[in-house]
Amino acid sequence: MPYSDERIYYGRVKAKQIKDTGAKIVVAPCHNCRDQIMKSLTKEYNLGVETKYLWELVAESLIVEPWNEEEVGKAHALRDAQYERDDVVLEEEDEE
Repeated sequence: MPYSDERIYYGRVKAKQIKDTGAKIVVAPCHNCRDQIMKSLTKEYNLGVETKYLWELVAESLIVEPWNEEEVGKAHALRDAQYERDDVVLEEEDEE
């Protein structure tokens, strides 16, 4: 942290690359890159981006809201139509 001026100066190329993409979210591969982008470059160069670790992006994509009965019914109807179209026949399990 004692090198904040250097981090900003040497990050100018990175900041320009980020700005040129028009990205809204930047995924940083490591702690140092994330800190440089999030704590220095975003403010200094007005990037307007959200900076995340890769694991944060993955974790957020795994959150699935529960379906209501109508959505479940639509999904089953689509599945059944696809099975019929593709002549898929599933064996029914014996209930004991």
